[in-house]
Amino acid sequence: MSQLEKVQKWVADHRLDVAYISNFESIKYLTGFGSDPIERVLALFVFPDQDPFLFAPALEVEAIKDTGWKYPVYGYLDHEQPFHLIANYIRERNANPVHWGIEEDNLTVDRYEVLRSEFPNAKFGANLTPVFEKLRMVKTADEIKKLKAAGAEADFAFQVGFDAVAAGKTEAEVAAELEYVLKKRGVMEMSFETLIQAGAHAAEPHGATAMNKIENNELILFDLGTVHDGYISDASRTVALGQLSDKQADIYKVCLEAQLTAQDYAKPGITAASLDKVARDIIDKAGYGEYFIHRLGHGMGMGEHEFPSIMEGNDLVLEEGMCFSIEPGIYIPGFAGVRIEDCVHITKDGCEPFTHTSKELKYL
Repeated sequence: MSQLEKVQKWVADHRLDVAYISNFESIKYLTGFGSDPIERVLALFVFPDQDPFLFAPALEVEAIKDTGWKYPVYGYLDHEQPFHLIANYIRERNANPVHWGIEEDNLTVDRYEVLRSEFPNAKFGANLTPVFEKLRMVKTADEIKKLKAAGAEADFAFQVGFDAVAAGKTEAEVAAELEYVLKKRGVMEMSFETLIQAGAHAAEPHGATAMNKIENNELILFDLGTVHDGYISDASRTVALGQLSDKQADIYKVCLEAQLTAQDYAKPGITAASLDKVARDIIDKAGYGEYFIHRLGHGMGMGEHEFPSIMEGNDLVLEEGMCFSIEPGIYIPGFAGVRIEDCVHITKDGCEPFTHTSKELKYL
């Protein structure tokens, strides 16, 4: 049974008249067609006992057909009212659809209100978001193959980036050189903006690559990933340029111990919360607990942040095929930041990382 057929079965089992799928990642997952429509409307409608249809900007229709989509696809022009057209296509299949499924975490208020105006008797009581979270949480063998390929690209990117580091260069220069080499190799898309932070700048875990100059005797944090056939990589390494102080070396050592211990502990049957605790306890015991200020990890696959979160309070039991990051970090404001990250997939009796760049402290 395909993933789309599973959704159709869920719609039928819950006695819905129609499901409106609005998240472009969900649409890509079910149909194979991927595009961020930005302000335009891209929508998939699934019915319990009839063929689904895609609705898209007219400029996307041929691309959708080229993917092998075998069901109806309808396009619209920019000057047309998309939801008026959508309503007519739905009424051709069900004159008065009352029970609807929607993605509550994605459907915007304005589009929800337009739907209500077109279908005043509609009840939007079925939330599809958890359905997609569970479907996408456990990866197939084909998905894991694509994630491994993206991981190999990330490993190559690390080596290029490390080779580009030199005192006096800016973070942005290193990032630009890295991405230029990747594009020459045919890797055309990063999964997120390449992050390179040197020295005290790395203590901002959600900072951005900037024009800060790299200096000797400091730690440099790399966080990067690529997109391979629709699936992403996401990994972090921290390296040293020149010599380090005892404290710089210590926070790296502690962070590495936390990452390796957690990765070794990850396996089917444990909870997400217990995995977070394994890493957090090591950092707490070393006296740096207040500087580990985010969850241990997040799900990944087609998107860089998917379900589930590997964090305190999440009693979800891990199972084979789940894919997520293991990324402890220590961020001391005004001093330095360290993060070490691999994304992994849970195997029958443990886990395997998608990236294999050495995590031993590298001196450039």
